[in-house]
Amino acid sequence: MSEISEHGFSDYLVEAAWLEAHLDDPGLVVIDVDAEAAYKRGHVPGAASLNPDYERDPDSGWVTTMPPERFAEVCRGLGMGDHSQVVVYDNSMSLHATRLWWVLRRYGHPDVRILNGGWRAWLSEMRPVSFERPASENSVAFTPRLDDSMLGVLDDVKAACGLDDAVIWDVRTEGEFDGSVNRGNRRVGHVAGAVHLEWLELMDAETHRFRSEAEMRVLLNGHGITPDKTAYAY
Repeated sequence: MSEISEHGFSDYLVEAAWLEAHLDDPGLVVIDVDAEAAYKRGHVPGAASLNPDYERDPDSGWVTTMPPERFAEVCRGLGMGDHSQVVVYDNSMSLHATRLWWVLRRYGHPDVRILNGGWRAWLSEMRPVSFERPASENSVAFTPRLDDSMLGVLDDVKAACGLDDAVIWDVRTEGEFDGSVNRGNRRVGHVAGAVHLEWLELMDAETHRFRSEAEMRVLLNGHGITPDKTAYAY
């Protein structure tokens, strides 16, 4: 996937035109990360379905990363192997797709990209739609290789609170940040010293596309989230 998106994020995004042109490429795996009902209403041809609750622990209810063996099993069921090129998308402004992107990268699979604009872009550009579910594929081998450098643990964040070359970035809503919305949590508010920039600000609400690199830099720089600092986002 060497074509560069108009946003310049060749390592992160692909456009709908590229995806349609490469749907029949061997080794390409497309994952729809929307609810089952949405998937049944139509999806990218050949796309496999992964419910957005894939990270949720059925016992505790907490959203956590699956153990490596379980995640490998899920990937194999989706036809995703060690050498697969993966494109993920949703109809939620890439909320769920980016989570799957992150989990795949953390488990050592770098060849994964997000469909820019997701399902909305696919539909608005009149790309082909399928209602067929691809056959389950378990013959591929997915080998999880944990990359803990992508994960900040509690001690890291505590230490970062007092560092000039680090920034704590709260991506939640304004209400969650100021404590007026608790979402069922016993404590409200935010990490001391955190800056607030809701993740939705980085998206175009009309098209569901990521904002341009230039627009993002202005937003991030304005909140002190600069390349010279280590950022911890939550």
